Amino acid sequence: MRWTLKPKPEATQVALMKEALQVDDIVATLLLQRGIDTFDAAKTFFRPSFSELHDPFLMKDMDKAVERIEKAIKAGENIMVYGDYDVDGTTSVALMSSYLKTRTLNVTTYIPDRYDEGYGVSYKGIDFADDNEFSLIIALDCGIKAIEKVAYAKEKGIDFIICDHHRPGSEIPDAVAVLDPKRDDCDYPFKELCGCGVGFKLITALAANQGQTVEDLTEYLDLVATAIGADIVPIVDENRALAYMGLNIINTNPRPGMKAIIAEVKKDILTITDVVFIIAPRINAAGRMKHGNHAVTLLTETDFNLAAKYAVEIDDFNTDRRETDKRITEEALVQIEENNEQEGFTTVVYDESWHKGVIGIVASRLIETYYRPTLVFTKSGDKLAASARSVSGFDVYNALEACSEHIEQFGGHKYAAGLTLDPKNYDAFKAKFESVVKETIDPKLLTPELKVDLEIELGQINDKLMRILKQFAPFGPGNMSPTFMSQNLKDTGWGKCVGEDDKHIRLTVTQSFNDKIVCIGFGLGDKIDIIKSKRPFSAAYAIDENHWNGNVSLQLKLKDIKE
Repeated sequence: MRWTLKPKPEATQVALMKEALQVDDIVATLLLQRGIDTFDAAKTFFRPSFSELHDPFLMKDMDKAVERIEKAIKAGENIMVYGDYDVDGTTSVALMSSYLKTRTLNVTTYIPDRYDEGYGVSYKGIDFADDNEFSLIIALDCGIKAIEKVAYAKEKGIDFIICDHHRPGSEIPDAVAVLDPKRDDCDYPFKELCGCGVGFKLITALAANQGQTVEDLTEYLDLVATAIGADIVPIVDENRALAYMGLNIINTNPRPGMKAIIAEVKKDILTITDVVFIIAPRINAAGRMKHGNHAVTLLTETDFNLAAKYAVEIDDFNTDRRETDKRITEEALVQIEENNEQEGFTTVVYDESWHKGVIGIVASRLIETYYRPTLVFTKSGDKLAASARSVSGFDVYNALEACSEHIEQFGGHKYAAGLTLDPKNYDAFKAKFESVVKETIDPKLLTPELKVDLEIELGQINDKLMRILKQFAPFGPGNMSPTFMSQNLKDTGWGKCVGEDDKHIRLTVTQSFNDKIVCIGFGLGDKIDIIKSKRPFSAAYAIDENHWNGNVSLQLKLKDIKE
């Protein structure tokens, strides 16, 4: 792992921030590194509020979307709310359908089957709408590339409104309205909303049309915060405000479905990290292992007892998902070795029996062993389907675009994408993808980077600093939890390996014999020799709290150590 120390702001800037905010060097530096350089910017950062949310009507086609939905409600038209089967998609569908049902009874939801229909808008979904006399489809977290599907629906007299956040292609679908902040012709000030965020902007606009404000829609923010965390969008600007306020709803007054999930995991206060690793995988597991409808049913249920029953079912799906992705990861690692592909620039593996619902997770797991752009393929009907995951700094979407002659369909983001191709093109695609990545990737990106915010002394770590650091949350891309480093550390003599197979280390370090602090290093068991050598070492870490027997003490959560 290569450590990269972030540039330190100019001393005059740090001094000005210290004076303006009455904080120490550490806090002033961390704020400046995040682009926060005034008192007002710091106030906004530490106290996110509704005032930071942009006018939804700044988004291209928002007026058209609102006009068409109001017309449908007034005429009693049947409206289908259509969304992807992942967390962003199912929360979007739950949000939109819940809101519309406060205005009209003529609303149904539709989540495509991951295995039968695949990602995005499907012909089967449009046929279902046609057979059941739905004249308007609102597609969420998908649809920006559904050119032919939208045209097909139009032939059947069905209108489309698309709410998406993925990159558009060269052509925009001929829908009544296409809401996507990443459109080249969209002047919306913030481009990084998730799909559920775009959906929230639409219901905000609809509510404004009824004389309501965004503050009348707080009950939907638990869904938005969950989607923001799960979809790994930057937690800055609007996303920070939405995530901050949504977490407050999750922890104080969540919808019955959320409350039921939280009850299953028995945790009182959830952070955005808990949302990502506790709530999101359970919601995702429905679409991965069974059907996304289960997630929508849970998230829209108003009776807690029923929600609790659904939450138990979804927890079972999640257990199955964990077992399945562990087995497939092991099989994929064997395949890489058998093919002697340990030293390539990419990982591309395939087995027709692998479960399509977990190949994205498996791709992420493989990156933990072989840190490079990764694709995991499986059979999907008469095609091959893959999930792609990338490493920090490399745009896998662009790499796939360079291989498009071998691909039938693809879409996604810089770090995560999906694609399908004809089985006969697999070998050619695999060779081309390796070639494209080899030619375009900076070799240093193939070594995991640990970004360190600041070097500090152990003596600077105290309860006051911890209280302020906690106010930097919610953390995520664009505002990661601060990582510090300290040099010339020594173990006090009690360092040891702990956990199953001695995978982790626990020790107490000192820097000047007066300052001692407990450290835990998950997955760093192989570094025990550095600890035992009795020579000074450097550590990169996050400052953390250890809760034990009712007592709270500071500790360092180690990320890496070096001699």
